[in-house]
Amino acid sequence: FPQMILDRVSATPEREAFRAPKADDSGWFSLTWQQTYDDTEKIAAGLLALGLEPEQRVSIASDTSLDWILADYGIMLAGGATTTIYASTGDVDVAYILSDSNTRFVFAADESQVEKIALHRDELPNIAKVILFSGTPDGDWTISMDDLRAMGEQYLKEHPESVKEHARAVRSDNLSTLIYTSGTTGRPKGVELTQSNWTYEGAFVEAVGLLTIDDVQFLWLPLAHSFGKLLLSLQLQVGFVTAVDGRVPKIVENLPIVRPTFMAAVPRIFEKVYAKVGQTANEPGAKGKIFQWAFRVGTEAAEKELAGEKVGGMLAVKRNIADKLVFSKIREALGGQMRYMISGSAALNKDIAMWFYTAGLIILEGYGLTETSAGTCVMRPDRIKFGTVGEPAPGSEIMIADDGEILIRGGGVMRGYRNLPEANAEVFAAGEGWFATGDIGEIDEMGRVKITDRKKDLVKTSGGKYIAPSAIEGQFKAISGIVGNIVIHANERNFVSALITLDPDAAAAWAAEHGKAGASMTDITKDPELLKELQASVDEL
Repeated sequence: FPQMILDRVSATPEREAFRAPKADDSGWFSLTWQQTYDDTEKIAAGLLALGLEPEQRVSIASDTSLDWILADYGIMLAGGATTTIYASTGDVDVAYILSDSNTRFVFAADESQVEKIALHRDELPNIAKVILFSGTPDGDWTISMDDLRAMGEQYLKEHPESVKEHARAVRSDNLSTLIYTSGTTGRPKGVELTQSNWTYEGAFVEAVGLLTIDDVQFLWLPLAHSFGKLLLSLQLQVGFVTAVDGRVPKIVENLPIVRPTFMAAVPRIFEKVYAKVGQTANEPGAKGKIFQWAFRVGTEAAEKELAGEKVGGMLAVKRNIADKLVFSKIREALGGQMRYMISGSAALNKDIAMWFYTAGLIILEGYGLTETSAGTCVMRPDRIKFGTVGEPAPGSEIMIADDGEILIRGGGVMRGYRNLPEANAEVFAAGEGWFATGDIGEIDEMGRVKITDRKKDLVKTSGGKYIAPSAIEGQFKAISGIVGNIVIHANERNFVSALITLDPDAAAAWAAEHGKAGASMTDITKDPELLKELQASVDEL
């Protein structure tokens, strides 16, 4: 990874690398690749001045931001290993991660993150320094990013080639990233990902040919997740610019400003867009009828297209009209230049994927786990089949075990779980480098992978019937429009029940349709008649 940084800066020093919101939110600023390197070299040198050793763990406790990326680059260039911590992680789990990883230094988003660490400081004697992205440091145990940069500048005066020497000394099998995954029970498990895991991931996505150096990425996904780090590797490999802002409520506002050509997201984002825009179909008068007509026409054309048939004649004329009246407006709301959107981390309902495709927005679903560096499969634009996650990456192999479990072997597979020999023995039990994913799936005639369930996700009712909760949950969210989330409860019960939360925006729109414009979720729950009507609507689904 540090060599990828050096190579990218050498190849395109003056091209734009990053855009980010200004601190006062008055606009955006940008950095070239050379400016990015100049800054991160100081950060790396600062870490070396503090005594960072090769593969020593440095944690980042923060939401996604440009500071997160600069810190990670600095750690990589200095030869360290980044341990990621979600900003929302509770103090007990933060302390566990810092202890289990044997973290030496911590980058913290603000004082609230420092407080979590301070609560357990006696249990964490190895933490020598905490570096704040924002807030007021004490100048001793906690310092600012500018303090670290100043230390780095002084270190570089005395050792001008030190950072490049450390970067070039990093080996492909060295630890690069330690990501703790919650699993289903017990303490989080530390997934050890090597330098070669990330160089492989960058090369794999480039080899698929989806993106070019002229693309624009909008990055908001959590960089604490392996999916986020994959996108950083891909950017270094290809060289496109990334606009980064991890504030989820700002996504819709940012898209027309950034005008990205591609964006990665989790299914929940696509579900929310689908539910919000889809409400137009229920509007009275011509607007609702035009919307419904456009999607009927568009879906017919899209199905022909995906089946390899030519869309011509009157259908092509109708689709062009539908595009002008409806689909182009949906695309413009997402920036107007989107070529691809990539969905990962969980299964995307195929009806939602088809809806976006009909509107001229291609979602390419991918598949991978933290243990496989996030990227193992991705759908190819010329071989789209919704409901699948595409084909394996070049250099990755997938095998279906006798019980239907997906096994993976290839350049993205982790080194192992940290300090958990029994867990490693379990997931690598098949031998010869095969990693057992815990997912159940199948492979079609074109090599595309379909995930059908989680091995441990099936539950059995007291009547002996097996239920796949994720399948029910996915279908329900796709058809409802009003549901935010749903959790199925059925194990050892004689019926299947569900806990449902409503999407606040969709619920407000529903209330307006029922004569209660401006009603909030609280207003709805306090109105017995409205609540009764709402319950009936959900029951009908």
